[in-house]
Amino acid sequence: MKELIIEKIDSLPPLPKSVLELEKFRKLPNKDPRELRSIIEKDPLMITTILRVANSAMFAFKDKVETPSRAISLLGTNFCISIALGSVVQNLIKSNLEAYDATTDDFLFISNLSSMLINAWISSVDEGLKDELMLAAFLQEIGKFIISDLIVENNLIQEFQDKLKENDIENVEKEFMGFSCSRITANIFKHWNLSPNLIFTIGFVNDLDSCPKEFIKKAQILQIVKILCDITEPLSDGTIKRAIAKAIEYNFDIEPLVNAIDSLKVKISKEP
Repeated sequence: MKELIIEKIDSLPPLPKSVLELEKFRKLPNKDPRELRSIIEKDPLMITTILRVANSAMFAFKDKVETPSRAISLLGTNFCISIALGSVVQNLIKSNLEAYDATTDDFLFISNLSSMLINAWISSVDEGLKDELMLAAFLQEIGKFIISDLIVENNLIQEFQDKLKENDIENVEKEFMGFSCSRITANIFKHWNLSPNLIFTIGFVNDLDSCPKEFIKKAQILQIVKILCDITEPLSDGTIKRAIAKAIEYNFDIEPLVNAIDSLKVKISKEP
């Protein structure tokens, strides 16, 4: 499978100009929302996805959000960057999540949930770290599209899904692929020459023993987010228990995490 994964990644098309502009904008110390709007408005997919997220039941804004400017104002610059980049990256891979018995809407949901969790949890601890991790949290499961594609192509859907019912999702992915989803995602971003910070932070989520010291805390946080936002059972009692156990193991203050989880559970309860 490893060779097939490499072939899939090498065959991915180059990033469009809109993504390169967004990546450049994302690195600016002072981000002007008007400049972000001008980038987003060049790409119909970005506009559609951002407005769909802004009008979802998860946010339940009083009035319908009809313009990118309004969405940026309500959702925040960094969150909108994550949604915009995520929508284009997902479209470039052009696959589905049949192997996970999930849809692209399910994927968008857990991606939004992951970014919201970072915002709710880490903003109360370290605002700068929150900004660094927002995009990584949103994008860290992109590798699932490659995994699903290969599972389907090799007629392993039933076997894969049976294993998912009995084991942790990351262990099943590694068993079938030889690589974790995190490592596959990191290699996708390496192929596209995206930020080394993004690549290293995501790439070592399931390999903390090998993680460079400067990325360990970030990778630990993303691992906890990954557990909580499992596409098969997001914010379930089981994933919450596992995530809190990990947070204790990593010596994080539990209270901000628990408060963030409680807040998001209320938000998802409003989803139809």
